[in-house]
Amino acid sequence: MHVQIVLFDGFDPLDVIAPYEVLHAGGKASGGLVSVELVSAEGPREVASGTGSLALRATAALDPARPGLVLVPGASGRVGEPDEVPGHDFGAGQPQQDESIPVLLGRTLTTELPALLAAAMENPEVTVCAVCGGSLVLAMAGLLEGRHATTHHMGLDMLDATGVHAVRARVVDDGDVVTGAGVTSGLDLALHLLEREVGPRIAHAVEEMFAHERRGIVWRDQGPVAAAF
Repeated sequence: MHVQIVLFDGFDPLDVIAPYEVLHAGGKASGGLVSVELVSAEGPREVASGTGSLALRATAALDPARPGLVLVPGASGRVGEPDEVPGHDFGAGQPQQDESIPVLLGRTLTTELPALLAAAMENPEVTVCAVCGGSLVLAMAGLLEGRHATTHHMGLDMLDATGVHAVRARVVDDGDVVTGAGVTSGLDLALHLLEREVGPRIAHAVEEMFAHERRGIVWRDQGPVAAAF
């Protein structure tokens, strides 16, 4: 299983590093059954996060034809207002200081990322995943309409407004779309993916090594609907 974790300007580092470490450890624990790389829509480059001066290097371009997983993180910045989205001039030039999360997420729509993600979602050999605001990137690109997904609790209303069945859960597994809620849910999302794709023994070994117990139940659109308590 190969995992492509997407970097874009203003990404949240924890959304990237948490699943990267879990999945990389899963690769070591499984004797190489999992590989992970950092990619961007533009190809190899240094990508500035939205947290201080921290940057990570994408080593390749996102390849939607490559079987495996594609994981989209959220952004790090000012919380901002729900309707604070980029104007027409935000597509060019360098990101500005103190930009809001909605602006950083919205700017991804001015890049090649939405088209690449759309191609990945059309590939039956690819599962598209997202952590936190990464779900909003997919939703704003029109790629999650009618699907079940989650995001940070502050973005659930926006997710619902795009035609997504927003679920208040730590991890939502909707088949070829798997999403995590707030930033630390990247740990739980990655452990669930290890369990689902490689096996529970590998996932348990990584969970134990990281001294992290997964939180909550992975939500799936299965079984009877719960009655009111």
